[in-house]
Amino acid sequence: MASPELSQFRRIVVKVGSALLVDSDRGEVRASWLAALADDMAKLHKEGRDVLVVSSGSIALGRSRLKLPRGPLKLEESQAAAAVGQIALARIWSEVLGAHGIDAGQILVTLQDTEERRRYLNARSTIGKLLEWRAIPVINENDTVATTEIRYGDNDRLAARVATMASADLLVLLSDIDGLYDAPPKNNPNAKLIPVVDSISSEIEAVAGDAESELSRGGMRTKVEAAKIATTGGTHMLIASGKIEHPLQAIADGGRCTWFLTPANPITSRKRWIAGTLEPKGTLTIDAGAVTALRAGASLLPAGVIKVEGQFARGDAVVVRGPDTSEIGRGLIAYDAEDAERIKGRSSPDVMAILGISGRAEMIHRDDLVVGG
Repeated sequence: MASPELSQFRRIVVKVGSALLVDSDRGEVRASWLAALADDMAKLHKEGRDVLVVSSGSIALGRSRLKLPRGPLKLEESQAAAAVGQIALARIWSEVLGAHGIDAGQILVTLQDTEERRRYLNARSTIGKLLEWRAIPVINENDTVATTEIRYGDNDRLAARVATMASADLLVLLSDIDGLYDAPPKNNPNAKLIPVVDSISSEIEAVAGDAESELSRGGMRTKVEAAKIATTGGTHMLIASGKIEHPLQAIADGGRCTWFLTPANPITSRKRWIAGTLEPKGTLTIDAGAVTALRAGASLLPAGVIKVEGQFARGDAVVVRGPDTSEIGRGLIAYDAEDAERIKGRSSPDVMAILGISGRAEMIHRDDLVVGG
C-alpha cells in the first residue's frame, strides 16, 4: 500500500519526547534542533494547517534547573521537578514559536481529562478555540498532580488521546529511531524498516520493543499501543526520526518513516462513538425549523429546543427528537439539564442574561452531533 504524504493532512499533532528535546549530558534544551522543528511547524501553519504539540520535558528540565542527581526520582520529587520544569518548557515553546509570530497556548492534562466526558469536552473546546485563533496548543501530561495510578506513563499514548480528542487526521511521533523494524535494528544488521502498517496484527505487536533511553518512558511497544488508539479513533499515525534537524520537512520530502493507516476519519469515528457507544442521559425535542437546520449541517441552538427531559450533565449524550417525537439524532450536550431547561427556546443573546455567564452559543455543536438519515 502506498504511503500518504504530509501535504494531505489538515490537522497534525506532533509528539516531542524528552530524549529529543533535552540534552541529557548538559540537562539543557537542544536549542538549534528545536528552532529547526519550529521552522517546520511554522511552514505548516503558514500553509493553513492546524498544528498541535504534545511535548515531554518538564521533569527533565526541572531536575536540571534544580541540579538533582541522575537516577530514578520518588513520585513527589518528580512532581516537584515538573512544577519547575513546566514553567521553563512553556517559556521555551512560547519563544521558538513566537519567533515566527505564532502564539503558543499551554494545556496540562491528566488521564481523567480524556476519560471523563465533561472534562474531555472542556479540553476539546479549549483546543478548538486555540486553533481557531491560529495559536499552537502545547500539551503535556500534568506531572505535578498525576500519580502512578492515574498517569499515562508515557506521552505516546497521551499524544494519541489528544489527537483523537482534537479530531486530528495525523499524529507524528518523533522518535530516536526512524520507524518500526521487523527486528531490533541495533541487534540485527539485516533488520528492515516496515514503511506502511495497514492494520496492527499480532505480528506487528510482536516486533515492538521497550524503551532504551534514560529520559524516555516510552518505547516502540508504547508507540504501537498509541497507533491502536489513534487509528481506532480515525487518525493516521507515523513514527519518524527526530534526531535530525527539520524532521517534519524530511517527512514531507519522503524521508524514512513508518505509517500506521486508519480506515476511518476522525469525524466519522468520533460520531460513531457518540451514536453507538454512549448511553443517552436525556432527550431534547426541537421544532421543525431546527430539524431542517440540523439536516443541513448546522449546530443545535437553544432557540430551536422546545422540550428538555432527563437528568444529564454537560458532556453527556442526549437524544434529539423532532416535534413528532421521531429521533433526529444524538449528541453531546453543552449544558447541564437545569441550565438547558432555563435557556430552551431563547435566542443566543439571551443566554448570558439568563445564566449570568457567557455560555456557549450552541446547545449541541455540530461536531458533537450525529444526525440520522
